[in-house]
Amino acid sequence: MAVGVLLMAYPGYGQSVLQAARQINGVNSITIIAHEIQTDLDDNAQLIAASAAFRKVESSDGVLILVDCPGGVADKTAARLAQFGTPVKRVSGLSLPMLLRVMHYAEQDLDELARTAAAGGRNGVVIDHA
Repeated sequence: MAVGVLLMAYPGYGQSVLQAARQINGVNSITIIAHEIQTDLDDNAQLIAASAAFRKVESSDGVLILVDCPGGVADKTAARLAQFGTPVKRVSGLSLPMLLRVMHYAEQDLDELARTAAAGGRNGVVIDHA
């Protein structure tokens, strides 16, 4: 079994990043779902909605949750999901380079995949490399 990946972001963002990554990389064996934060829900309703998506990617190897930004609704909800008992790592700053890196190294364990995701996000930011 492999780590499942849950993208949590504001409406339109996570699904767009996932769609772009699949166009570039194709569909591979890793299970990835994009969950859109619903801004009209209170914290408990937000958790219930996110937990349904979480259960779809849940794996005995753990779940990597990639969120749009630290401290936001997605991040706070992801922190609550991490208390369910399944091994979870959260990485903020969801970006296309981050997700592509995760897809390329899908065989890694949860801790290593979280570090790989963070490195993909950092290394995906380049200033005038032409």
